Amino acid sequence: MNALDGIRVLDLSRVLAGPWSTQILADLGADVVKVERLGTGDDTRGWGPPFLHDANGNDTAEAAYYLGTNRNKRSMTCDIANPLGQDLVRSLALNSHVFIENFKVGDMARYGLDYASLKAINPRLVYCSITGFGQTGPYSERAGYDFAIQAMGGLMSVTGEQDVNGGGPQKVGVAVADLFTGMYATVSILAAIRHAERTGQGQYIDMALLDTQVAMLANLGANYLVNGAKLPPPQRMGNAHVNIVPYQVFEVAPKANGERDFMILAVGNDGQFVKFCEALGRSDWSRDPRFGRNQDRVRHRDALVPMLSEVLLTRGKYVWLEALEAAKVPCGPINNLSEVFNDTHVQSRQMVDHWVHASGVDLDLVASPMKLSQTPVRRDLPPPLLGQHTDEVLQEWLNLDASQLAALRQASAI
Repeated sequence: MNALDGIRVLDLSRVLAGPWSTQILADLGADVVKVERLGTGDDTRGWGPPFLHDANGNDTAEAAYYLGTNRNKRSMTCDIANPLGQDLVRSLALNSHVFIENFKVGDMARYGLDYASLKAINPRLVYCSITGFGQTGPYSERAGYDFAIQAMGGLMSVTGEQDVNGGGPQKVGVAVADLFTGMYATVSILAAIRHAERTGQGQYIDMALLDTQVAMLANLGANYLVNGAKLPPPQRMGNAHVNIVPYQVFEVAPKANGERDFMILAVGNDGQFVKFCEALGRSDWSRDPRFGRNQDRVRHRDALVPMLSEVLLTRGKYVWLEALEAAKVPCGPINNLSEVFNDTHVQSRQMVDHWVHASGVDLDLVASPMKLSQTPVRRDLPPPLLGQHTDEVLQEWLNLDASQLAALRQASAI
């Protein structure tokens, strides 16, 4: 048994925010049918290289990007611009619990697939729309992409090195506005499913990347709002933390080959700072009235950090990590992805799924981090072929026979 066994999700989303949400639902056991465009499918199928290789080492049509966001789903093709395709989606929605899409505002109404139209035939339907700016407001008709949202939503104003260090605004290395929106969409959908089970009434979910990004400013957003106009907006801090010291990257002694090396410290409270100073051999610093409390360390950051930097440069990373871990001081190396996936702890946590692809080659992808004791997540391959489950889904959900499927193909609806 999976937690969402029996829940049917009709997924008309593509790229990242929507597929990330439906991948989580699929992990939890929902039957997610990914409705893709005829011929091309989800944009991310072509977002490579890298592409999956076949047994001869040649690129397939499946980009790693697509494979990493669509596990546990079934793929069908349908042309929603075709009236027959629209009728087909309406019939599928009648048999669905969840409908999710990320088309531009107003597009689904043009196809008769908006919430009002589908609610009329399935009042229990949970309908989730994901857009850059939401269904209302002056920006609602704009296209919203993660990069632009990170900029407009304030994230890039607090990410990157300070100007005095030659820095500038910096986006995060992965599309976090999309990913966070997918997570919030999942939570909203689960809550709406619960409501539908209790009341028999579905509901409409309006998810916007900009809304999510503003929410994810978290403590920095609170810092600004609490201070109002008394202080300037939070600025870029590089790898430092605006509210905690020492909580940043520090350079340590060079590697054996002479390359510079680094580690992170995350000293989150005064007790940890005492232990940290003891490990450094400078217990007197924790008794210094400038540094004893975190609020004092924040105010005297410019004095403390250079002192710490000088000491940390005297030893190599692994010497410091061993000493600090023994003292229960939060710290860590800065791993590249090779080091991440070769880490014995990551491997022990089974964070990589292994499959044999339909092409006969081995396929490894990042696994779901959710570990439920009674209802474990599914671990099925992403649908490798565009539309490979079209007939299967239409037979299961709508009881269509071979002649009906042939007619739909003849009309280019599927």
